[in-house]
Amino acid sequence: MIGVIANSSEHAVIREFFELFKTPWEFYRSDGQYEVLLCCGAGTLPDDPPPVTVIYSGQELASDATYGVQIASRREDPCILSYRRSRIPIYGSSIAFQEGAASASRREDSGEAAIYVDRSKGRVIARIGYDLFHEVRTLLTMGQPAVNASLPALELHIAVLRDLIIASGANLLEIPPVPEGYRFIACLTHDVDHPSIRPHKFDHTMFGFLYRAVVGSISRWLRRRASWRVLLANWVAALKLPLVYLGLAEDFWSGYDRYTLLEGGARSTFFVIPFNGRPGHGHGGSAPSRRASGYGAVDIRDRIQTLRAAGCEVGLHGIDAWRDSSRGREELQEIGRLTGISEIGVRMHWLYFDHQSPVTLEEAGADYDSTVGYNETVGYRAGTTQVYRPLGTTRLLELPLHVMDTALFYPAYLDLSPAEARERVRKIIDNAVRFGGCVTINWHDRSIAPERFWGDFYAQFVDELKQRGAWLTTAAETVQWFRKRRAVAFDGVGWESAALPGRATIDVGGGLPGLRLQIYNAPDLCPAGAAAAASSHDAGLNPSVSA
Repeated sequence: MIGVIANSSEHAVIREFFELFKTPWEFYRSDGQYEVLLCCGAGTLPDDPPPVTVIYSGQELASDATYGVQIASRREDPCILSYRRSRIPIYGSSIAFQEGAASASRREDSGEAAIYVDRSKGRVIARIGYDLFHEVRTLLTMGQPAVNASLPALELHIAVLRDLIIASGANLLEIPPVPEGYRFIACLTHDVDHPSIRPHKFDHTMFGFLYRAVVGSISRWLRRRASWRVLLANWVAALKLPLVYLGLAEDFWSGYDRYTLLEGGARSTFFVIPFNGRPGHGHGGSAPSRRASGYGAVDIRDRIQTLRAAGCEVGLHGIDAWRDSSRGREELQEIGRLTGISEIGVRMHWLYFDHQSPVTLEEAGADYDSTVGYNETVGYRAGTTQVYRPLGTTRLLELPLHVMDTALFYPAYLDLSPAEARERVRKIIDNAVRFGGCVTINWHDRSIAPERFWGDFYAQFVDELKQRGAWLTTAAETVQWFRKRRAVAFDGVGWESAALPGRATIDVGGGLPGLRLQIYNAPDLCPAGAAAAASSHDAGLNPSVSA
Protein backbone atom coordinates (compact mmCIF):
# COMPACT_ATOMS: atom_id res chain seq x y z
CA MET A 1 0.00 0.00 0.00
CA ILE A 2 1.20 3.50 -0.90
CA GLY A 3 0.40 6.36 1.47
CA VAL A 4 0.21 9.77 -0.21
CA ILE A 5 0.90 13.13 1.46
CA ALA A 6 0.00 16.18 -0.63
CA ASN A 7 -1.82 19.48 -0.50
CA SER A 8 -5.61 19.13 -0.59
CA SER A 9 -5.67 21.24 -3.76
CA GLU A 10 -4.01 18.32 -5.58
CA HIS A 11 -6.34 15.57 -4.36
CA ALA A 12 -8.42 15.41 -7.57
CA VAL A 13 -5.25 15.12 -9.68
CA ILE A 14 -3.87 12.44 -7.37
CA ARG A 15 -7.06 10.38 -7.62
CA GLU A 16 -6.90 10.49 -11.39
CA PHE A 17 -3.18 9.65 -11.45
CA PHE A 18 -3.86 6.48 -9.48
CA GLU A 19 -6.62 5.49 -11.89
CA LEU A 20 -3.90 5.48 -14.55
CA PHE A 21 -1.27 3.89 -12.30
CA LYS A 22 -3.72 1.29 -10.96
CA THR A 23 -2.10 0.16 -7.71
CA PRO A 24 -3.23 0.11 -4.04
CA TRP A 25 -2.92 3.56 -2.43
CA GLU A 26 -4.67 5.95 -0.09
CA PHE A 27 -4.17 9.40 1.39
CA TYR A 28 -1.81 9.04 4.35
CA ARG A 29 -3.32 8.22 7.75
CA SER A 30 -1.22 8.30 10.91
CA ASP A 31 -2.56 4.85 11.86
CA GLY A 32 -2.10 3.38 8.38
CA GLN A 33 0.37 0.67 7.43
CA TYR A 34 2.42 1.50 4.33
CA GLU A 35 5.37 0.02 2.50
CA VAL A 36 5.80 3.23 0.52
CA LEU A 37 5.23 6.87 1.41
CA LEU A 38 4.76 9.30 -1.48
CA CYS A 39 5.17 12.95 -0.51
CA CYS A 40 4.58 15.77 -2.99
CA GLY A 41 5.09 19.50 -2.61
CA ALA A 42 5.68 20.87 0.86
CA GLY A 43 3.90 18.10 2.77
CA THR A 44 5.25 17.26 6.23
CA LEU A 45 6.85 13.85 6.64
CA PRO A 46 5.97 11.70 9.68
CA ASP A 47 8.62 11.16 12.36
CA ASP A 48 8.86 7.45 11.56
CA PRO A 49 8.37 7.09 7.77
CA PRO A 50 7.85 3.72 6.02
CA PRO A 51 10.82 1.76 4.64
CA VAL A 52 10.55 3.52 1.27
CA THR A 53 9.87 7.26 0.98
CA VAL A 54 9.58 9.02 -2.37
CA ILE A 55 9.63 12.83 -2.25
CA TYR A 56 8.70 15.00 -5.24
CA SER A 57 9.23 18.75 -5.36
CA GLY A 58 10.67 21.31 -7.74
CA GLN A 59 11.73 23.48 -4.77
CA GLU A 60 14.13 23.05 -1.91
CA LEU A 61 12.44 21.44 1.12
CA ALA A 62 13.14 21.57 4.84
CA SER A 63 13.58 17.79 4.78
CA ASP A 64 16.43 18.02 2.23
CA ALA A 65 18.96 18.95 4.92
CA THR A 66 17.69 16.12 7.12
CA TYR A 67 18.39 13.55 4.43
CA GLY A 68 21.61 15.11 3.15
CA VAL A 69 20.13 16.26 -0.15
CA GLN A 70 22.25 18.98 -1.78
CA ILE A 71 20.71 21.19 -4.45
CA ALA A 72 22.88 22.00 -7.47
CA SER A 73 20.57 24.31 -9.43
CA ARG A 74 17.00 25.41 -9.89
CA ARG A 75 15.05 26.51 -12.96
CA GLU A 76 11.54 27.77 -13.63
CA ASP A 77 11.40 27.16 -17.40
CA PRO A 78 10.57 23.80 -19.01
CA CYS A 79 13.33 21.26 -19.50
CA ILE A 80 13.85 17.69 -20.70
CA LEU A 81 15.07 14.84 -18.50
CA SER A 82 16.74 11.73 -19.83
CA TYR A 83 15.60 8.48 -18.26
CA ARG A 84 16.66 5.03 -19.48
CA ARG A 85 16.84 6.02 -23.16
CA SER A 86 13.61 7.99 -22.84
CA ARG A 87 13.00 11.74 -22.68
CA ILE A 88 10.62 13.23 -20.10
CA PRO A 89 9.46 16.83 -20.53
CA ILE A 90 9.08 18.86 -17.32
CA TYR A 91 6.77 21.87 -17.62
CA GLY A 92 6.95 23.32 -14.10
CA SER A 93 9.81 24.36 -11.84
CA SER A 94 12.55 21.83 -11.22
CA ILE A 95 15.76 21.36 -9.28
CA ALA A 96 18.90 19.32 -9.87
CA PHE A 97 21.09 17.64 -7.29
CA GLN A 98 24.79 17.59 -6.64
CA GLU A 99 26.56 14.37 -7.36
CA GLY A 100 26.45 11.88 -4.54
CA ALA A 101 25.29 8.71 -6.18
CA ALA A 102 24.50 7.46 -9.65
CA SER A 103 21.25 9.01 -10.88
CA ALA A 104 18.81 7.22 -13.17
CA SER A 105 17.65 10.55 -14.58
CA ARG A 106 19.51 13.69 -15.66
CA ARG A 107 18.78 17.01 -17.27
CA GLU A 108 19.36 16.66 -20.97
CA ASP A 109 21.06 20.04 -21.39
CA SER A 110 23.34 20.16 -18.33
CA GLY A 111 23.74 16.51 -17.35
CA GLU A 112 22.83 17.33 -13.74
CA ALA A 113 21.14 14.66 -11.62
CA ALA A 114 17.33 14.88 -11.48
CA ILE A 115 16.88 12.04 -8.96
CA TYR A 116 18.77 11.56 -5.70
CA VAL A 117 18.53 8.30 -3.75
CA ASP A 118 19.83 7.73 -0.21
CA ARG A 119 20.05 4.17 1.11
CA SER A 120 21.02 4.11 4.75
CA LYS A 121 19.80 2.89 8.13
CA GLY A 122 17.60 0.27 6.48
CA ARG A 123 15.53 2.87 4.64
CA VAL A 124 15.38 4.29 1.14
CA ILE A 125 14.76 7.98 0.51
CA ALA A 126 14.23 8.92 -3.13
CA ARG A 127 14.16 12.64 -3.92
CA ILE A 128 12.84 13.70 -7.36
CA GLY A 129 13.39 17.28 -8.47
CA TYR A 130 9.97 18.21 -9.82
CA ASP A 131 6.35 18.25 -8.64
CA LEU A 132 4.73 15.10 -10.02
CA PHE A 133 1.13 16.20 -9.65
CA HIS A 134 1.75 19.65 -11.09
CA GLU A 135 3.08 17.85 -14.16
CA VAL A 136 0.06 15.55 -14.29
CA ARG A 137 -2.33 18.51 -13.97
CA THR A 138 -0.54 20.31 -16.80
CA LEU A 139 -0.77 17.28 -19.08
CA LEU A 140 -4.46 16.61 -18.41
CA THR A 141 -5.55 20.24 -18.76
CA MET A 142 -3.20 22.33 -20.93
CA GLY A 143 -1.61 19.39 -22.74
CA GLN A 144 1.77 19.26 -24.45
CA PRO A 145 3.06 21.57 -27.19
CA ALA A 146 3.44 19.91 -30.58
CA VAL A 147 7.24 19.91 -30.23
CA ASN A 148 6.88 17.27 -27.49
CA ALA A 149 4.06 15.33 -29.14
CA SER A 150 6.14 12.16 -29.48
CA LEU A 151 6.75 11.90 -25.72
CA PRO A 152 4.23 9.89 -23.65
CA ALA A 153 5.12 12.00 -20.62
CA LEU A 154 2.46 10.77 -18.22
CA GLU A 155 3.28 7.12 -18.88
CA LEU A 156 6.94 7.90 -18.27
CA HIS A 157 6.12 9.54 -14.93
CA ILE A 158 4.31 6.34 -13.96
CA ALA A 159 7.30 4.27 -15.10
CA VAL A 160 9.72 6.36 -12.99
CA LEU A 161 7.63 5.93 -9.84
CA ARG A 162 7.07 2.23 -10.47
CA ASP A 163 10.80 1.64 -11.04
CA LEU A 164 11.76 3.59 -7.92
CA ILE A 165 9.39 1.58 -5.75
CA ILE A 166 10.53 -1.79 -7.06
CA ALA A 167 14.23 -0.90 -7.07
CA SER A 168 13.89 0.24 -3.44
CA GLY A 169 12.87 -3.24 -2.33
CA ALA A 170 9.11 -2.80 -2.00
CA ASN A 171 6.53 -5.16 -3.46
CA LEU A 172 4.04 -3.79 -5.93
CA LEU A 173 0.63 -4.86 -7.18
CA GLU A 174 -0.73 -3.29 -10.39
CA ILE A 175 -3.53 -3.70 -12.91
CA PRO A 176 -1.84 -2.47 -16.09
CA PRO A 177 -3.82 -0.87 -18.93
CA VAL A 178 -3.54 -4.06 -20.98
CA PRO A 179 -6.54 -6.27 -21.89
CA GLU A 180 -6.13 -9.94 -21.10
CA GLY A 181 -5.00 -11.81 -24.20
CA TYR A 182 -3.67 -8.70 -25.96
CA ARG A 183 -0.71 -6.31 -25.73
CA PHE A 184 -2.65 -3.06 -26.16
CA ILE A 185 -5.82 -1.59 -27.68
CA ALA A 186 -6.17 -0.11 -31.17
CA CYS A 187 -9.22 2.10 -31.54
CA LEU A 188 -10.21 2.64 -35.19
CA THR A 189 -12.25 5.78 -35.87
CA HIS A 190 -13.43 7.79 -38.86
CA ASP A 191 -14.65 11.38 -39.03
CA VAL A 192 -17.38 11.61 -41.66
CA ASP A 193 -16.89 15.13 -43.06
CA HIS A 194 -17.79 14.67 -46.74
CA PRO A 195 -19.74 11.46 -47.43
CA SER A 196 -20.52 12.65 -50.96
CA ILE A 197 -19.06 15.17 -53.39
CA ARG A 198 -22.31 15.56 -55.32
CA PRO A 199 -23.79 18.29 -53.01
CA HIS A 200 -20.64 20.40 -53.46
CA LYS A 201 -21.04 22.46 -56.62
CA PHE A 202 -18.86 25.52 -57.17
CA ASP A 203 -17.96 25.81 -53.48
CA HIS A 204 -14.66 25.65 -51.60
CA THR A 205 -14.92 21.87 -51.22
CA MET A 206 -15.25 21.26 -54.96
CA PHE A 207 -12.51 23.73 -55.91
CA GLY A 208 -10.27 22.38 -53.18
CA PHE A 209 -10.74 18.85 -54.52
CA LEU A 210 -9.89 19.92 -58.06
CA TYR A 211 -6.79 21.79 -56.96
CA ARG A 212 -5.47 18.90 -54.88
CA ALA A 213 -6.38 16.28 -57.50
CA VAL A 214 -4.73 18.14 -60.40
CA VAL A 215 -2.04 20.50 -59.08
CA GLY A 216 -1.46 18.99 -55.64
CA SER A 217 -1.00 15.51 -57.10
CA ILE A 218 1.78 16.76 -59.36
CA SER A 219 3.53 18.35 -56.40
CA ARG A 220 3.23 15.20 -54.31
CA TRP A 221 4.47 13.04 -57.18
CA LEU A 222 7.49 15.30 -57.76
CA ARG A 223 8.32 15.14 -54.04
CA ARG A 224 7.87 11.35 -54.03
CA ARG A 225 4.87 11.57 -51.76
CA ALA A 226 2.60 9.79 -54.26
CA SER A 227 3.06 7.28 -57.08
CA TRP A 228 2.31 7.96 -60.74
CA ARG A 229 -0.70 5.60 -60.42
CA VAL A 230 -2.18 7.87 -57.75
CA LEU A 231 -1.43 10.89 -59.93
CA LEU A 232 -3.24 9.31 -62.89
CA ALA A 233 -6.20 8.16 -60.76
CA ASN A 234 -6.66 11.66 -59.38
CA TRP A 235 -6.67 13.23 -62.83
CA VAL A 236 -9.25 10.67 -64.00
CA ALA A 237 -11.42 11.50 -60.98
CA ALA A 238 -11.19 15.22 -61.77
CA LEU A 239 -12.30 14.58 -65.35
CA LYS A 240 -15.19 12.43 -64.13
CA LEU A 241 -16.55 15.09 -61.80
CA PRO A 242 -19.11 16.52 -64.27
CA LEU A 243 -20.42 13.00 -64.87
CA VAL A 244 -20.79 12.51 -61.11
CA TYR A 245 -22.94 15.65 -60.92
CA LEU A 246 -25.08 14.41 -63.82
CA GLY A 247 -25.57 11.04 -62.12
CA LEU A 248 -23.73 9.23 -64.93
CA ALA A 249 -20.74 8.19 -62.80
CA GLU A 250 -20.38 6.86 -59.28
CA ASP A 251 -19.84 9.41 -56.50
CA PHE A 252 -16.28 8.46 -55.59
CA TRP A 253 -16.54 9.97 -52.08
CA SER A 254 -19.48 7.80 -51.08
CA GLY A 255 -17.59 4.56 -50.52
CA TYR A 256 -16.51 5.12 -46.92
CA ASP A 257 -18.31 1.96 -45.80
CA ARG A 258 -15.42 0.09 -47.50
CA TYR A 259 -13.60 0.59 -44.23
CA THR A 260 -15.41 -2.50 -42.95
CA LEU A 261 -13.51 -4.49 -45.61
CA LEU A 262 -10.15 -2.76 -45.12
CA GLU A 263 -10.32 -3.49 -41.40
CA GLY A 264 -10.70 -7.22 -41.99
CA GLY A 265 -13.57 -7.87 -39.61
CA ALA A 266 -12.57 -5.36 -36.94
CA ARG A 267 -15.26 -2.94 -35.81
CA SER A 268 -14.71 0.79 -35.91
CA THR A 269 -16.39 4.07 -34.96
CA PHE A 270 -17.83 6.63 -37.38
CA PHE A 271 -18.38 10.17 -36.05
CA VAL A 272 -21.10 11.87 -38.12
CA ILE A 273 -22.13 15.53 -38.33
CA PRO A 274 -25.66 16.09 -37.03
CA PHE A 275 -26.87 19.06 -39.10
CA ASN A 276 -26.28 20.40 -42.58
CA GLY A 277 -25.05 23.95 -43.18
CA ARG A 278 -24.03 24.91 -39.63
CA PRO A 279 -20.45 26.17 -39.24
CA GLY A 280 -20.95 26.69 -35.50
CA HIS A 281 -18.74 28.88 -33.35
CA GLY A 282 -14.99 28.98 -32.95
CA HIS A 283 -12.74 30.29 -30.21
CA GLY A 284 -13.15 33.90 -31.31
CA GLY A 285 -16.78 33.95 -32.46
CA SER A 286 -18.42 32.45 -35.53
CA ALA A 287 -16.41 29.69 -37.20
CA PRO A 288 -15.40 30.01 -40.87
CA SER A 289 -18.29 29.24 -43.22
CA ARG A 290 -16.31 26.39 -44.77
CA ARG A 291 -16.61 24.49 -41.49
CA ALA A 292 -20.30 23.94 -42.29
CA SER A 293 -21.00 20.49 -43.69
CA GLY A 294 -22.85 19.72 -46.93
CA TYR A 295 -24.78 16.93 -45.22
CA GLY A 296 -26.58 16.16 -41.98
CA ALA A 297 -26.84 12.78 -40.28
CA VAL A 298 -30.40 12.32 -41.55
CA ASP A 299 -29.06 12.44 -45.13
CA ILE A 300 -27.05 9.26 -44.56
CA ARG A 301 -29.64 7.45 -42.42
CA ASP A 302 -29.40 4.28 -44.55
CA ARG A 303 -25.59 4.25 -44.32
CA ILE A 304 -25.81 4.68 -40.56
CA GLN A 305 -28.07 1.63 -40.30
CA THR A 306 -25.73 -0.37 -42.56
CA LEU A 307 -22.74 0.49 -40.39
CA ARG A 308 -24.64 -0.36 -37.21
CA ALA A 309 -25.67 -3.72 -38.72
CA ALA A 310 -21.98 -4.45 -39.39
CA GLY A 311 -21.22 -3.95 -35.68
CA CYS A 312 -19.72 -0.48 -36.06
CA GLU A 313 -20.38 2.40 -33.69
CA VAL A 314 -21.85 5.73 -34.77
CA GLY A 315 -20.97 8.77 -32.67
CA LEU A 316 -21.36 12.53 -32.86
CA HIS A 317 -18.99 14.72 -34.88
CA GLY A 318 -20.00 17.79 -32.93
CA ILE A 319 -20.45 21.36 -34.10
CA ASP A 320 -21.13 23.48 -31.01
CA ALA A 321 -21.25 20.77 -28.35
CA TRP A 322 -17.77 21.76 -27.14
CA ARG A 323 -18.93 25.21 -26.00
CA ASP A 324 -22.73 25.05 -25.43
CA SER A 325 -24.36 22.21 -23.51
CA SER A 326 -27.85 22.95 -24.87
CA ARG A 327 -26.56 22.81 -28.45
CA GLY A 328 -24.62 19.70 -27.54
CA ARG A 329 -27.77 18.06 -26.19
CA GLU A 330 -29.56 18.85 -29.46
CA GLU A 331 -26.71 17.36 -31.50
CA LEU A 332 -26.55 14.21 -29.37
CA GLN A 333 -30.30 13.74 -29.56
CA GLU A 334 -30.16 13.84 -33.35
CA ILE A 335 -27.62 11.01 -33.42
CA GLY A 336 -29.62 9.11 -30.79
CA ARG A 337 -32.80 9.51 -32.85
CA LEU A 338 -31.14 7.97 -35.91
CA THR A 339 -29.24 5.18 -34.15
CA GLY A 340 -31.59 4.27 -31.33
CA ILE A 341 -28.79 4.41 -28.75
CA SER A 342 -28.61 6.63 -25.68
CA GLU A 343 -24.92 6.56 -24.71
CA ILE A 344 -23.14 8.47 -27.46
CA GLY A 345 -19.52 9.53 -27.79
CA VAL A 346 -18.25 12.76 -29.31
CA ARG A 347 -15.37 14.05 -31.39
CA MET A 348 -15.57 17.72 -32.26
CA HIS A 349 -15.39 18.84 -35.88
CA TRP A 350 -11.98 20.47 -36.54
CA LEU A 351 -11.02 19.35 -33.00
CA TYR A 352 -12.47 22.51 -31.44
CA PHE A 353 -11.97 22.31 -27.67
CA ASP A 354 -11.08 24.34 -24.59
CA HIS A 355 -10.55 23.76 -20.86
CA GLN A 356 -14.32 23.98 -20.17
CA SER A 357 -15.31 21.54 -22.93
CA PRO A 358 -15.25 18.33 -20.82
CA VAL A 359 -17.72 19.77 -18.30
CA THR A 360 -19.87 21.21 -21.10
CA LEU A 361 -19.98 17.86 -22.91
CA GLU A 362 -20.83 16.04 -19.70
CA GLU A 363 -23.70 18.44 -19.06
CA ALA A 364 -24.92 17.80 -22.60
CA GLY A 365 -25.05 14.06 -21.86
CA ALA A 366 -22.07 12.74 -23.82
CA ASP A 367 -20.73 9.36 -22.71
CA TYR A 368 -17.14 10.11 -23.74
CA ASP A 369 -15.10 12.52 -25.82
CA SER A 370 -12.28 11.78 -28.27
CA THR A 371 -11.15 15.25 -29.34
CA VAL A 372 -7.91 15.75 -27.40
CA GLY A 373 -5.22 15.41 -30.03
CA TYR A 374 -3.32 17.40 -32.64
CA ASN A 375 -4.37 18.68 -36.05
CA GLU A 376 -0.78 19.34 -37.12
CA THR A 377 1.10 16.29 -35.85
CA VAL A 378 0.67 12.87 -34.24
CA GLY A 379 1.37 11.82 -30.68
CA TYR A 380 0.33 12.46 -27.11
CA ARG A 381 -1.32 15.81 -26.46
CA ALA A 382 -2.29 14.69 -22.93
CA GLY A 383 0.93 12.71 -22.55
CA THR A 384 -0.87 9.39 -22.16
CA THR A 385 -1.87 6.23 -23.99
CA GLN A 386 -4.80 5.79 -21.61
CA VAL A 387 -8.42 6.84 -21.38
CA TYR A 388 -8.71 9.34 -18.52
CA ARG A 389 -11.32 11.41 -16.73
CA PRO A 390 -10.84 15.15 -17.32
CA LEU A 391 -10.56 17.19 -14.14
CA GLY A 392 -13.89 18.69 -13.14
CA THR A 393 -16.05 15.93 -14.62
CA THR A 394 -17.72 13.09 -12.74
CA ARG A 395 -18.47 10.50 -15.44
CA LEU A 396 -17.31 11.65 -18.88
CA LEU A 397 -14.07 10.01 -20.00
CA GLU A 398 -11.56 11.23 -22.59
CA LEU A 399 -10.25 8.87 -25.26
CA PRO A 400 -7.20 10.78 -26.54
CA LEU A 401 -6.54 10.90 -30.27
CA HIS A 402 -3.03 9.81 -31.32
CA VAL A 403 -2.80 9.38 -35.11
CA MET A 404 -4.69 11.31 -37.79
CA ASP A 405 -4.24 10.83 -41.53
CA THR A 406 -4.26 14.52 -42.46
CA ALA A 407 -1.56 15.26 -39.87
CA LEU A 408 0.68 12.63 -41.45
CA PHE A 409 0.20 13.53 -45.11
CA TYR A 410 -1.06 17.10 -45.59
CA PRO A 411 1.60 19.44 -47.03
CA ALA A 412 0.72 22.05 -44.39
CA TYR A 413 1.37 19.56 -41.58
CA LEU A 414 3.97 16.75 -41.45
CA ASP A 415 3.89 16.11 -45.21
CA LEU A 416 5.38 12.63 -44.88
CA SER A 417 5.99 10.01 -47.51
CA PRO A 418 4.35 6.62 -46.87
CA ALA A 419 7.70 5.22 -45.67
CA GLU A 420 8.23 8.16 -43.30
CA ALA A 421 4.67 7.85 -42.02
CA ARG A 422 5.13 4.13 -41.33
CA GLU A 423 8.20 4.90 -39.25
CA ARG A 424 6.34 7.60 -37.32
CA VAL A 425 3.34 5.41 -36.46
CA ARG A 426 5.58 2.43 -35.67
CA LYS A 427 7.06 4.42 -32.79
CA ILE A 428 3.57 5.02 -31.44
CA ILE A 429 2.84 1.29 -31.69
CA ASP A 430 6.13 0.58 -29.88
CA ASN A 431 5.02 2.83 -27.02
CA ALA A 432 1.68 1.04 -26.83
CA VAL A 433 3.45 -2.31 -26.57
CA ARG A 434 5.73 -0.89 -23.86
CA PHE A 435 3.13 0.95 -21.77
CA GLY A 436 -0.18 -0.63 -22.73
CA GLY A 437 -3.17 1.59 -23.20
CA CYS A 438 -4.58 2.53 -26.56
CA VAL A 439 -3.61 3.83 -29.98
CA THR A 440 -6.54 5.93 -31.25
CA ILE A 441 -6.55 6.39 -35.02
CA ASN A 442 -8.65 8.75 -37.14
CA TRP A 443 -8.85 8.02 -40.87
CA HIS A 444 -11.37 10.36 -42.50
CA ASP A 445 -14.25 9.13 -44.62
CA ARG A 446 -12.81 10.28 -47.98
CA SER A 447 -9.21 9.30 -47.24
CA ILE A 448 -9.61 6.08 -49.22
CA ALA A 449 -10.88 8.01 -52.26
CA PRO A 450 -9.53 10.62 -54.69
CA GLU A 451 -7.66 12.94 -54.15
CA ARG A 452 -6.04 11.26 -51.13
CA PHE A 453 -5.88 7.51 -51.80
CA TRP A 454 -4.50 6.73 -48.35
CA GLY A 455 -6.35 3.41 -48.17
CA ASP A 456 -3.35 1.18 -48.86
CA PHE A 457 -1.40 2.80 -46.05
CA TYR A 458 -4.35 2.38 -43.70
CA ALA A 459 -4.79 -1.32 -44.55
CA GLN A 460 -1.07 -1.92 -43.85
CA PHE A 461 -1.36 0.05 -40.62
CA VAL A 462 -4.27 -2.12 -39.46
CA ASP A 463 -2.37 -5.29 -40.40
CA GLU A 464 0.63 -4.19 -38.33
CA LEU A 465 -1.60 -3.43 -35.34
CA LYS A 466 -2.98 -6.95 -35.54
CA GLN A 467 0.48 -8.47 -35.88
CA ARG A 468 1.71 -6.54 -32.83
CA GLY A 469 -1.05 -7.99 -30.65
CA ALA A 470 -3.66 -5.24 -30.55
CA TRP A 471 -7.30 -5.63 -29.64
CA LEU A 472 -8.99 -3.73 -32.49
CA THR A 473 -12.30 -2.29 -31.40
CA THR A 474 -14.61 0.71 -31.32
CA ALA A 475 -14.22 3.86 -29.26
CA ALA A 476 -17.22 2.89 -27.11
CA GLU A 477 -15.79 -0.53 -26.22
CA THR A 478 -12.38 0.97 -25.52
CA VAL A 479 -13.98 3.38 -23.06
CA GLN A 480 -16.08 0.59 -21.53
CA TRP A 481 -12.97 -1.50 -20.93
CA PHE A 482 -11.26 1.39 -19.15
CA ARG A 483 -14.41 1.95 -17.07
CA LYS A 484 -14.16 -1.70 -16.06
CA ARG A 485 -10.55 -1.21 -14.99
CA ARG A 486 -11.38 2.01 -13.12
CA ALA A 487 -14.10 0.17 -11.20
CA VAL A 488 -11.55 -2.10 -9.49
CA ALA A 489 -11.20 -1.34 -5.77
CA PHE A 490 -8.43 -2.81 -3.61
CA ASP A 491 -9.14 -3.89 -0.05
CA GLY A 492 -6.97 -5.49 2.62
CA VAL A 493 -3.73 -5.55 0.64
CA GLY A 494 -1.05 -7.61 2.36
CA TRP A 495 1.93 -9.84 1.56
CA GLU A 496 1.87 -12.27 4.43
CA SER A 497 1.10 -15.40 2.39
CA ALA A 498 1.98 -16.87 -0.97
CA ALA A 499 -1.56 -16.26 -2.21
CA LEU A 500 -2.35 -13.36 -4.47
CA PRO A 501 -2.25 -10.20 -2.32
CA GLY A 502 -5.16 -7.84 -1.85
CA ARG A 503 -8.75 -8.18 -2.97
CA ALA A 504 -10.11 -6.78 -6.24
CA THR A 505 -13.81 -6.00 -6.63
CA ILE A 506 -14.57 -5.79 -10.34
CA ASP A 507 -17.62 -4.71 -12.32
CA VAL A 508 -17.23 -6.96 -15.36
CA GLY A 509 -18.69 -5.80 -18.68
CA GLY A 510 -20.12 -8.43 -21.02
CA GLY A 511 -18.02 -9.41 -24.01
CA LEU A 512 -14.96 -7.36 -23.04
CA PRO A 513 -11.46 -8.77 -22.47
CA GLY A 514 -10.49 -9.35 -18.86
CA LEU A 515 -8.07 -7.45 -16.64
CA ARG A 516 -4.53 -8.51 -15.79
CA LEU A 517 -3.02 -8.42 -12.33
CA GLN A 518 0.73 -7.67 -12.38
CA ILE A 519 2.58 -8.63 -9.20
CA TYR A 520 6.15 -7.48 -8.59
CA ASN A 521 7.98 -9.32 -5.81
CA ALA A 522 11.05 -7.17 -5.29
CA PRO A 523 14.16 -8.39 -3.44
CA ASP A 524 15.27 -6.39 -0.42
CA LEU A 525 16.97 -3.14 -1.38
CA CYS A 526 17.80 -3.77 -5.03
CA PRO A 527 20.81 -1.83 -6.33
CA ALA A 528 20.04 1.48 -7.99
CA GLY A 529 18.47 1.03 -11.39
CA ALA A 530 17.89 -2.71 -10.92
CA ALA A 531 14.11 -2.73 -11.25
CA ALA A 532 14.38 -5.31 -14.00
CA ALA A 533 15.83 -7.79 -11.50
CA ALA A 534 12.58 -7.90 -9.55
CA SER A 535 10.39 -10.90 -10.32
CA SER A 536 6.85 -10.40 -11.60
CA HIS A 537 3.96 -12.41 -12.92
CA ASP A 538 0.44 -11.95 -14.26
CA ALA A 539 -2.90 -13.31 -13.18
CA GLY A 540 -6.17 -12.82 -15.05
CA LEU A 541 -9.06 -11.25 -13.18
CA ASN A 542 -12.64 -12.41 -13.58
CA PRO A 543 -15.81 -12.50 -11.44
CA SER A 544 -14.83 -15.73 -9.70
CA VAL A 545 -11.29 -14.72 -8.73
CA SER A 546 -10.36 -12.63 -5.71
CA ALA A 547 -6.99 -11.06 -6.11
